[in-house]
Amino acid sequence: MRERKVRVGKSGVHGKGVFTVRKIRKGARIIEYTGERISWKKAQQLPAHDPKNPHHTFFFSLDDGRVIDAGVGGNEARWINHSCEPNCETSESKGRVYVFALCTLKAREELFYDYRLEPAEPRTEKLERLFRCNCGSANCRGTMLELL
Repeated sequence: MRERKVRVGKSGVHGKGVFTVRKIRKGARIIEYTGERISWKKAQQLPAHDPKNPHHTFFFSLDDGRVIDAGVGGNEARWINHSCEPNCETSESKGRVYVFALCTLKAREELFYDYRLEPAEPRTEKLERLFRCNCGSANCRGTMLELL
């Protein structure tokens, strides 16, 4: 049986977060982002997973135009929070998304990657506020949206 690399816990940044169980070396594959694969059109028609926070989703866009909906069949990866100074990055290979360490991670360290969200609607100040970033990094750009 494989030793677990991560666990879900309370985050100091936002709600739940994902934390290392043990040291993970730079470049190591940490976890796959899993869930149901659906069309973007279907994803936009689904009710919010959390009606109190309708803009919070577990969607991960794929290169082929579909999305992974980690709200259905997802694993711990769906709880990895955003940071403008991430310690992880994602990479897609053959329709599968993996999270890799950008640096050596210590045990009990929270994982972050830059969401770089691409909104389905025109970008406005209101939209940027809806996707406000709480990472607290020195280089925080203030939003989880893709750079302009």
